[in-house]
Order: sequence, then C-alpha cells, then structure tokens
Amino acid sequence: MGEYLTPGVYVEEVSTGARPIAAVGTTTAAFIGTASKDFRRGEPVQVVNWGEFRDRFMAEAPRATPFENAVAGFFLNGGSRAYVVNVAGAGDIPAALERLAALDDVAMVAAPGLCDFAVADLLLTFCERQGSTSFAILDGPADSDDLGALTRVGAPPADGDKKGKADAPDKKAEAALRPRESERGYGAFYFPHIQIRDARDASVLVTIPPSGHIAGMFARNDTERGVHKAPANMVVRGALGLSRRLTDAEQGQLNPKSVNVIRFFTGRGTVLWGGRTLAAEASEWRYVPIRRFFTMVETSIKRGTDWVVFEPNDERLWKSIRRDVSSFLTLLWRQGALMGSTPEQAFFVKCDAETNTQDVIDAGRVVIEIGLAPVKPAEFVIFRIGHAAPDVI
Repeated sequence: MGEYLTPGVYVEEVSTGARPIAAVGTTTAAFIGTASKDFRRGEPVQVVNWGEFRDRFMAEAPRATPFENAVAGFFLNGGSRAYVVNVAGAGDIPAALERLAALDDVAMVAAPGLCDFAVADLLLTFCERQGSTSFAILDGPADSDDLGALTRVGAPPADGDKKGKADAPDKKAEAALRPRESERGYGAFYFPHIQIRDARDASVLVTIPPSGHIAGMFARNDTERGVHKAPANMVVRGALGLSRRLTDAEQGQLNPKSVNVIRFFTGRGTVLWGGRTLAAEASEWRYVPIRRFFTMVETSIKRGTDWVVFEPNDERLWKSIRRDVSSFLTLLWRQGALMGSTPEQAFFVKCDAETNTQDVIDAGRVVIEIGLAPVKPAEFVIFRIGHAAPDVI
C-alpha cells in the first residue's frame, strides 16, 4: 500500500489471485511420410503454409508423392500448422514417433501413404501413451472386394513386423483389415481414398489416402466451431471423386464397426460422413469430438494448475483450484461444449478434505475430481411424420 500525502484519487492494482486456465491448441498436426526432396530426414520440421512445405520438401518432379498431396490437402482444408517428418519408408516410423514424443503441441498424427495395419498399430500406441495429446487419423485401403473385411480386426503384427517393414508378410491382406480397437478412442479410421488434382500438375487426377485432408478439416472445425463439434458432415475441399462410391446399405455395414466413410452426395459433393473412434460401440469414447474434447480439457487443466506444485496443501489451495477450474469449465459451458442449462448441471469440481485426506496430503499429492457432461453428436436424426385422412364431406 502506497503512502498518501496529498488529497486526491489514488489507484492501486490488487491481484485477485485468480490464475486463468487457457485452452490448449488442438489444430497442430504431425505428418510422417516420404517427400521427394532429401531434406532433414527423420526430423520433425514445422511448416505453417503450403509454400513453405513445397520449397523445403518437394524436388523438381512431374508428379507429387501421395505424402506431398496429403500435406497440400491439409492446408487446403483449413490447416495452418504442422510438423513434417520426412522418412525413407515405413521402417523409419518408430524413430519418427520417438522424435515427435518430445513435442507437447501435436494434436493429430497421420502417415499418409504408409498407413497399413502395422503402422496403424504404431500410431495408436503412440497416441495412447500416458500424457498424450495426440489423436491418430488412420487411412483405410483405396478399395476392398470384401467390405466385411474392413469390419474385422486382424491379429496384431508380429514383433518382427512392428516397425512397419515394407516387406511384412501378407501386407495386401493387412491393408483390408480394420485397425485394432483403441480402448479409450485415441484414433479413427477412414475409407475410401479420394481423387484430387495433383499438387505438382493440376491437369492430372490422382487418388490418395484422405488423412491429410481430414486433418485439415479437423483444424478448420476446431477453429470455426470448437473441438466439441464433430468434424463430420463437412465437404472435403479439393476432392473431385472417390476410389469407391458407397451406398447407404454399405455404410450401414461399416458405421457400427467404426469405419468412418467419405461419401458423394448430389448437390453437395464429397462429404466426410462419419465421426466415430476405434473404441467399442458401447464405450463412452466412441465419438471423435468426445475423445478430443476430453483430451483438450485434461491437458489444459493439467498445464493450468502446474502452479500448485509445492504450495501448502490446505483449504486455501483447494479453494483456489476450485475457483480456477470452475471458471475454465464455465467458459466451455457458455461456448456450448457442455450439456445443461446451468453450470451445476454441466460439471462439478471437487477438491476438498474429502478428496485430500491426511494420507493423500502426507504422500505429497493434491487430488481434484472433475465431472463433465459433454455434448454428444446427433448421429441419427429421427423424423416422425403422420398423415391424417381429410374429413369426408
């Protein structure tokens, strides 16, 4: 408090003690694949636009690689920041993932052009690790003679094939299998491939895996609507066709098994028409926006409460935690990310003597219990239409 010596108005800045929690970013993608230029092989390189990627990674060639076309699709569909890991082949993916593990802002990871069954397992394992902020976007095959094969989970790759070797046995059969289940929904599987104009020669049409375009759609959706909105029912920018056009009946076979399809609809074009994770159908993690929203909330609160470490573990600390976390969740509720007509219906934050018993305090821990009521996507819209006979005159 200052010293007041003359009459007048004095202004003092007094801290309220509040420490606002900021939502972490969810739009940064990581792409692992093979570019035509031998530039910084195996290292994550940040790029923020298509021109920067083209100048660094693309050599003079008549056609772009599938990986290069996928990154072009990311920026075309709304992506604005990505890490690119240029590898020689699928066998380098484990080392690339180790490099990416050192980064704490990767929200999506994909391997366009390299994603077979073994690689999908590697990406899912990477995203499922403790403390992960990443979500795996997995490519299916271009087509399949037996759509039922896409609904059946194959055996895990043998230890010798875990590195995603290009000469793995039965690779053709592996490509037609749905990736393994992810218990907590850390990945999603997309089918079929899309047809686009080549990024190097626009007069040529090429068919590529969709994960790059889909990652861009995730980023655009998060920016325009929020991570709690399902990144689906969106037009795929740049897509001129599909490697296979699916019918309603065929999607009805695939959707319950968590195969997210890309459809063509007259009057709209090519549309992403699925938003399920690889979690079990009865799991609370079966929807993409639920998994990604919870990851964002958990990471934001963890980073936003780092200040509590080494603070006196008492009622004053617990009150501060409740205040900061509740303020953050109230903001999310106001943005429409949580259910309920009041904050009390949308979430609860418990941090008191009940969650922090003397044993917990003696162990040097502080425990916060948080419950959320997320908004789930309206996957099926039901219309009930009745017809009444006109009165007989």
